[in-house]
Amino acid sequence: MARIHVAILGAGRIAQHMADTLVKMAEDVRYADLVEPYAVAARNAVRAADFAAKYGFPVSYGSYEELVADPNVDLVYIATPHNLHAEQAILCMKAGKGVLVEKAFGANAAQTREMLAVAKETGMLCAEAIWTRYMPSRAIIDKILASGAIGEIQAIDANLCYPTTAKARITDPALAGGALLDVGVYPINFIDMIMHNAPIARIESSMRAYETGVDAHNSMTFYYENGVMATAQSSILCHSDRTGSVWGTDGYMVCQNINNVEAIDVYDGNHTVVAHYDVPAQLTGYEYEVAAAAQAVIDGRTECEEMPHADTLRIMELMDSLRRDWNLTYPFER
Repeated sequence: MARIHVAILGAGRIAQHMADTLVKMAEDVRYADLVEPYAVAARNAVRAADFAAKYGFPVSYGSYEELVADPNVDLVYIATPHNLHAEQAILCMKAGKGVLVEKAFGANAAQTREMLAVAKETGMLCAEAIWTRYMPSRAIIDKILASGAIGEIQAIDANLCYPTTAKARITDPALAGGALLDVGVYPINFIDMIMHNAPIARIESSMRAYETGVDAHNSMTFYYENGVMATAQSSILCHSDRTGSVWGTDGYMVCQNINNVEAIDVYDGNHTVVAHYDVPAQLTGYEYEVAAAAQAVIDGRTECEEMPHADTLRIMELMDSLRRDWNLTYPFER
């Protein structure tokens, strides 16, 4: 089969990271026969053309409608603010294009359900691009825990914080800003991947609001029915150590940088490192989600096994429940 023609919808910072990834994949023997960097679309034709020229994309468009009308586009990576993901993903799928939607998948569970319903209706791929779900580090973590190296899991702790209040999309409620959807998704997903869909008995949480009304710093505790207690924090106000830890009856595991795991250390009950794992070298880290999405398009699937629709919806429903507890509503939800 011909290579999957990948287009990028949006031309901001995250779009540039994806463009760099696609170029590197096209030059890498592992991916060269799978994906081809093809097009970019922005609301401004000049900006799109400059972007395409910078990364060597053969096609650019000054509107999203022109992009989805191109019959050569197979897969669209959506790289716009959270509040726009639903309408743009639906536009693409109804035009016969698969979509890889940057996290957070949507602004709320209602938008998520709508997107997933259109994927089912059209038969088009609709996948969430949360890269930690696709990275090799996930399999390494699963293998360590399955081996019994730390005994029975009792608790999990994860955090991700960056001072990003200078970015308008982060602080603007109209753009679905705030810590939860931007960085909070990572500690929540870290916990969820380890717990493998185990039911949650109850949740306790707290939030500090930013002056614009979005959540600036939050703390969450998940009490699972099997007794495990998991804590998470995210913030747009400060730096944190970005650590993900799993604590067991015989030892514990520490993951350096849950946003892009760099290394994993396993400790025994005496706090001695008994195993160290480095993750495989990567192009940028985005290549794994692109490869999974491209293969799903080839296979005619509507979801990627690394991040199935059920997991995407469950996480979004969880974040909706947190925002309700905080009395946090975006303007477009009122």
